[in-house]
Amino acid sequence: MLDKVLIANRGEIALRILRACKELGIRTVAVHSKADRELMHVRLADEAVCIGPAASAQSYLNIPALISAAEVTDSSAIHPGYGFLSENADFAEQVERSGFTFIGPRAETIRLMGDKVSAIAAMKKAGVPTVPGSNGPLGDDEGEILATARRIGYPVIIKAAAGGGGRGMRVVHTEGHLLSAVTVTRTEAHSAFGDGTVYMEKFLEKPRHVEVQVLADGQGNAIHLYDRDCSLQRRHQKVLEEAPAPGLDPDARAQVLKACTDACIEIGYRGAGTFEFLYEDGQFFFIEMNTRVQVEHPVTEMVTGVDIVREQLRIASGLPLSITQDEVELNGHAFECRINAEDARTFMPSPGKVTLYHPPGGLGVRMDSHVYTGYSVPPHYDSLIGKLITWGADRETALTRMRNALDELLVEGIKTNTDLHKDLVRDGYFQQGGVNIHYLEKKLGL
Repeated sequence: MLDKVLIANRGEIALRILRACKELGIRTVAVHSKADRELMHVRLADEAVCIGPAASAQSYLNIPALISAAEVTDSSAIHPGYGFLSENADFAEQVERSGFTFIGPRAETIRLMGDKVSAIAAMKKAGVPTVPGSNGPLGDDEGEILATARRIGYPVIIKAAAGGGGRGMRVVHTEGHLLSAVTVTRTEAHSAFGDGTVYMEKFLEKPRHVEVQVLADGQGNAIHLYDRDCSLQRRHQKVLEEAPAPGLDPDARAQVLKACTDACIEIGYRGAGTFEFLYEDGQFFFIEMNTRVQVEHPVTEMVTGVDIVREQLRIASGLPLSITQDEVELNGHAFECRINAEDARTFMPSPGKVTLYHPPGGLGVRMDSHVYTGYSVPPHYDSLIGKLITWGADRETALTRMRNALDELLVEGIKTNTDLHKDLVRDGYFQQGGVNIHYLEKKLGL
């Protein structure tokens, strides 16, 4: 087992990693910016190192500072969490070259899946269903670009190969707008990601966002932990998730779950990962793979009983998976509401001091948060301050518990988006299950 892990992150995920390490008897090192001295995991870690000022570029994204912190604390491994450097192949490579273990996939795997074009090609080879598209980057021949769009059929979507988080995408409904859209997307992609490569796919009108959680040990063993529905999104950012995804075609579901584990073995995957799909009319279409732990991993843990972060730590220690596919049982239903420090109507961030914090409790209720009464939410980072998760033997029970838990949650001194979640879990269409990715934005009038 790893001896000491440096947690290269902040907030609730840093606390989540620390707890998993403590269960396994692994010592912990918390790194933090000057703005984050009072974070809960910093107080609880065996050691703490300040790595720079508040700005992320000078702290949590500062690779030399992180490597130096690992060196001076004699850490054996670095866990990147999610966000920040978690899917940065150069960081993973430098961690390993410096003699530490990177708790995640190998650098070459991160690069493979980080480029959308190469990722789609790899998934096609592994038998994972993909969206009809250009089958590679678009060239400069305008005639070929127009012919590709006609073959796929309008509407189409132009995507940046290095894009992510909803950036670097443009939908085209008619041939007259295609070439200009390709040019503009290329320019934006080069500016935002340093890579102007773009590709084309069929634009699905009303899909759901369904993802598959996988674990692989890099030793030829891979399992899936079933699926999640993450369709409630605002500007391509997830707001509320649930597991398992309701109302999927059982045959298509079984096929895609197996395809995902087969793909992990095919590409030699190591660690936790998530295959993201668009699901429409009973069909799955691969869009990308996240090579890290997801924000919404707790809903999967609640319905399978598998501790995903614990498995990450075991795999990084060189151990095989502790569970086989036959031992993974789906039990009940779970929801997760992302609680953000922001206005529920305008979505403007709301940093400041938390004057009162009371997390909900009861059977089937879990609150993953780094917040406490007296904690000051800084203005420098993502507004996520916690994740409220509920479990029930069935979907309705889990949803009822979420309604009650949201009513019980108290966060005073700052604004939160709790009222938005209270509305969503009482929404008639959402209660039926299976809303598409455009539903929330239409509901909000965006």
